[in-house]
Amino acid sequence: MLADPGRLGASFVMASPLLDVQDLRVHFPIASGGVFRPRRVVKAVDGVSLRIDRGRTLAVVGESGSGKTTCALAVMRLVDIAAGAVWLDGVNLAALPDAKLRQARRDVQMIFQDPYSSLNPRLRAGEIVEEPLRLAGQEDDRERRDRARELFQQVGLRQDQMVLFPHQFSGGQRQRIGVARALALSPKLIVCDEPVSALDIAVQAQVLNLLARLQRDLRLTYLFISHDLAVIQYMCDDVAVMYLGQIVEVASKAQLFQDPLHPYTWALLSAVPKIEIGNRGYADRVKLAGDPPSPIDIPPGCRFAGRCPFAEERCRTIAPQLREIQPGHRVACHLVAEDGSAPHANNYRSRP
Repeated sequence: MLADPGRLGASFVMASPLLDVQDLRVHFPIASGGVFRPRRVVKAVDGVSLRIDRGRTLAVVGESGSGKTTCALAVMRLVDIAAGAVWLDGVNLAALPDAKLRQARRDVQMIFQDPYSSLNPRLRAGEIVEEPLRLAGQEDDRERRDRARELFQQVGLRQDQMVLFPHQFSGGQRQRIGVARALALSPKLIVCDEPVSALDIAVQAQVLNLLARLQRDLRLTYLFISHDLAVIQYMCDDVAVMYLGQIVEVASKAQLFQDPLHPYTWALLSAVPKIEIGNRGYADRVKLAGDPPSPIDIPPGCRFAGRCPFAEERCRTIAPQLREIQPGHRVACHLVAEDGSAPHANNYRSRP
């Protein structure tokens, strides 16, 4: 059974945010097709603001192409930032020059999606875990090896497995090596980019329980990228829903699953019938018409208007602002009333 890290970690949550992202923008230029044509850009992340309190887990969810992984890469400064600020424990990573950025990267590490391609096949498992320490300037071979042995034990691997190569491990074991590598420098923030999506269901549960235990024991803070709402229901304290480069709703896990306000969030939840939300459910799966608009030619109003079954004329012409409806629950939708009434409220039904 999966553990709930929100309950496990409640004792060490603090009020001040560890990560505070403000108006983050990542724009990728594309070929114009001619010398005199204006330069065009893909607005992969377009004005995202979010925060994570220490010891908590924030999930960023959305369809493929919504910009959630690009947002995570921008937080780590692995892609160029067009505008905005990324404050990590009082340091703006977005403003750091390269010389200082390398030192600051000790404080934020990533667990990658694919445990098969994210490990160097030419290095032994122990060397993979030691590599961050070596790159950070730890020159003592014995200290690096002792730290690797400690990490192998923490993630549930045997010390004699340190001499093996990645191809000699299962997928779940490889992801445990990736977790150990991310922990090597004792980071303040760990970015989990779809960390279990490439694993079998049974192995997913093992890795998620490992991440929950490590968070409790080491007081870790996670930025969790996923499209699997069942995983998010177990792992995360807070959820930000992303659509076409922007946050459309952000709330605590309980608020979002019990009372989704944005029609896009409602549609996402309706596609996961196995999730129980109190004694409330959805009458039918919501089938959205069409595809998201192009991130090159963004429509002037709400970016979801072309697929929303409740859209009005103002939705197509005026971009909604992310506003707080209840404490901690914000939504970007013209059709959500100030009292929290959502346009899809009548589509709920009780489960038998």
